[in-house]
This record gives sequence, structure tokens and C-alpha cells, in this order.
Amino acid sequence: MTIQVLVVEDDFRVARVHVEFTSRIDGFTVAATARTAAEARRELATRRVDLVLLDTFLPDQSGLDLLAEMTVDAIMLTAANDAATVRAAYARGALNYLVKPFTAEQLADRLAAYRHYRALVAADRPMTQVEIDRCARVVHEGDRPAPPKGQSAVTAGLVSEALRGAARPRTAADIADELGISRATAQRYLAELAREGVAEVQLRYGGAGRPEHQYCIPPGRPVR
Repeated sequence: MTIQVLVVEDDFRVARVHVEFTSRIDGFTVAATARTAAEARRELATRRVDLVLLDTFLPDQSGLDLLAEMTVDAIMLTAANDAATVRAAYARGALNYLVKPFTAEQLADRLAAYRHYRALVAADRPMTQVEIDRCARVVHEGDRPAPPKGQSAVTAGLVSEALRGAARPRTAADIADELGISRATAQRYLAELAREGVAEVQLRYGGAGRPEHQYCIPPGRPVR
């Protein structure tokens, strides 16, 4: 399902940039923009909105006050970087906070993390504590540090996709053969996916020798 976004920003030029950045991300559509808190309320009352990209400084009311009233998810996009404002935003329900000026990539990271979070909470069923804890982590995955030293984000993505597309659990040797990398390299990336909670690990007991690790990504689990 496409995530419907409302951009609340009083500067029309900045709003246009936010719309452009957001429209580039798969799975997101900008449903409307609003320049004041009053306009935002009207949009929220008359259309489906899943996520609000919200500025703090609005001409008729603080964005923080509007945030406290809303019942939809919100990410703050604001020039306010003082600790009091940050605390208030999170206390009033903001899922993430991005300080202006920021790049398209920084916003894309936050939106991708939010999309993963939405996928985790989409099912109407009881959630385990492990799943709830993962939701709390995943919504801020855009803030994660760079890959561990010696690892490439491109290779990490290829390993993830190879695992996602597999019909059965795969070993490091399987992934190495498919991608043309060394078994040791494949093992490092698979172990990192398991450490992050993306992949699950099981042991395969064969003949002589130590048991072999097999990796899989359960259906429906988001992959970075």
C-alpha cells in the first residue's frame, strides 16, 4: 500500500523541495501540502494521511502543538536544533527528527526506515516482544552508522537480495558461488544480517565435520 504523505511547511520553496525529495522514494505519494496548522488540520480531516512531514515554525501555531493533536505518524523536518524542542517533539509523538538543511539521501534514509516500520506493524495480530523491540530499532535505521569497516553497502545489498530471493535457506558457500565472492566474505555479510535481526540462522547437520550454518529471511521481513 502506498504511504500517503502530508507536507506541512510554511515556506513554499522549501515545501517544494520536500515534495520532490519524497516523491523519489518508492512507496510514497505526497497527498497534499499545508502552509499553516489550520490548513494541516483541514487536510487531515478530509483525506487519508499516513505520515506528516512537519515543520516546527508555522505562522499560526507551533508545529509541536499540532503534533500533540495529531493521531497519525510524524517526522519533524525543522531548523530547530535545541535540546528542549527535540525532547518536546519526541514526547509528543514524533517518530524521527531531521534538522534543516539536509540532503535528499538523509530524508530518503528516514523514509525508508519508516516504510520498513510500517511493514512490521501492518498485520492485525498480536506481536511478540522481539517484534516490538525490532519496530523500535527499525524506525531509526536511517540513523545507523556506516557499514562495519571493510564492508561495502553495495555488497551487503547484493547478499540481502540473494537471501531474500532464495526458495530455501542458503549457506555462505551458496551465496559465494552465486555472487562470485569468497566464502569468507559471504560469511561476514551473512553474520552481520543475523546480528541485525534481519536474517535467521539454523544449523544443518551433515556427515563428518562441523555443522554448517544456513541463513534465511522470513517472508515479509523488511531488508535494508
